[in-house]
Amino acid sequence: MLNTLFQGVFDSTTVSAIAIPEFLLCLSMALVIGIFLAFIYARSGRFTQSFVLTLSLLPAIVCVIIMMVNGNVGAGVAVAGAFSLVRFRSVPGSARDIGTLFLAMASGLICGMGYLGYAVLFTFILGIAMLLFSHINLKHINRPVPDKSLRITIPEDLDYCGVFDEILEQYTSQHEITSVKTTNMGSLFKLTYNITMKNPADEKAFIDALRCRNGNLEISISRQEANLYEL
Repeated sequence: MLNTLFQGVFDSTTVSAIAIPEFLLCLSMALVIGIFLAFIYARSGRFTQSFVLTLSLLPAIVCVIIMMVNGNVGAGVAVAGAFSLVRFRSVPGSARDIGTLFLAMASGLICGMGYLGYAVLFTFILGIAMLLFSHINLKHINRPVPDKSLRITIPEDLDYCGVFDEILEQYTSQHEITSVKTTNMGSLFKLTYNITMKNPADEKAFIDALRCRNGNLEISISRQEANLYEL
């Protein structure tokens, strides 16, 4: 009775059924690997509770799918098509998030194929590598793109072309104007720059110098938001 309960309707002599102890062993190992990956991810940087929960369960889900395919080419093609329809309808993920998802899926795939030792070894090596790489300080390397957004409000009678170049050259190593728009019924301009400060400690002096040029109107410096196409 118990054996027939876990048999597939379409099982035949050419398709070998998965024994319950083997199924539970692979599923348990995939869950342990998922929890380990979630712990490593949480320790390596910022995280959300929903992403960590998903990361914990993803290897087990992939493991079960691979075990259910069980060598069936047609089912494998169907599963690949179903995965291609899945989209994460949330905020854009970073390269770290995408890489961790691929790591979790690969671990679950290895578990589903029955290579539990390889799954543990693969997850342990790449998890420790991810944890180490996340703590390597790369701030001393010159960044290829600016890392701050500068927004300046100026009166309409002030020609913004080159008016701040001298100050920007003095306090920033990189600067680029990205947008210009009018506001307050056309009486003001709002300029947006991407900048990299030479010395972050000079930020107040930098703002004070800009205030002398823009008539003490609004100025803001904030963290530059990554573009959607950037990883």
